[in-house]
Amino acid sequence: MSATEVFFQQVANGLTIGMIYALIALGYTIVYGIVQLINFAHGEVFMVGAYLSLLAYAFFQGLALGVGGPLLLVVFVILFAMLGTAILGFFIERFAYRPLRHAPRLAPLLTAIGVSFVLQNAVMIIAGPSDKSCPSLVPVTKYSFGMVTVTNLQILITLVSVMLMAGLHLFIKNTRTGKAMRALADDREAASLVGINANTVISKAFVIGSALAGAGGVMFGMYYNTINFHDGYMAGLKAFTAAVFGGIGNIPGAMFGGVLLGVLEGLGAGYLASEWKNVFAFFILILVLLFRPSGLFGSRVVKKV
Repeated sequence: MSATEVFFQQVANGLTIGMIYALIALGYTIVYGIVQLINFAHGEVFMVGAYLSLLAYAFFQGLALGVGGPLLLVVFVILFAMLGTAILGFFIERFAYRPLRHAPRLAPLLTAIGVSFVLQNAVMIIAGPSDKSCPSLVPVTKYSFGMVTVTNLQILITLVSVMLMAGLHLFIKNTRTGKAMRALADDREAASLVGINANTVISKAFVIGSALAGAGGVMFGMYYNTINFHDGYMAGLKAFTAAVFGGIGNIPGAMFGGVLLGVLEGLGAGYLASEWKNVFAFFILILVLLFRPSGLFGSRVVKKV
């Protein structure tokens, strides 16, 4: 392949994984925009979503394939994983973070790290430490567009991610809960004075962010075909990098940061080596923190979306 072909092919490949990073990054940025908490357990929620996809596949395989084919099976699996991780996010917020709402900031940060280890080891004990194979939910077909070759799976992941991100944007802009989130991000005390239940809204933010991470976990398994209990650690760090890259607390910034990080990681793998892609991602984080700590779009709260 020529240098130009490598460039466009790696951009296409990076765009796919960047969409997954963006979905995870949104969970970080929604929660931070409201409660200024970096939920380091969020990567493990993503990992749980990937494992839930295996359970959903076993449960829905016969029903979905018999009624509507592979696409309906994908829908069922994604919805199941989103529901499971949404419930998990609710319990994490209710029992791990809410009791520490008024504690010094170091306490919930350490709790987040603890929850991360609990989830990681719980999945390892339940599912085992070895890699798990993810079945192909859809038959893979390749399409060539000039110098770029993509699969129907890459197209599906991109479309689903865009739909979820667009849905989140509309939800934040137009619903009562979304407006309440923006109000809390702007001034929690004033929002409480006008009748907004802060605990309820914060809980919903965790639920929404966790559901998006669950969907990302399903698509991660579909794309790589294998998952492991420690996948959430690295994916979570990269998604956090994407959130910082775009501007922590900034929803459009998290989307753009995730996509751009995936593309840059793909280019690093294409021009350097795949072993360097993680180094490349964190090198970018160091540069952003050094030269633009507020991110490319600036650090903003949810209100300013």
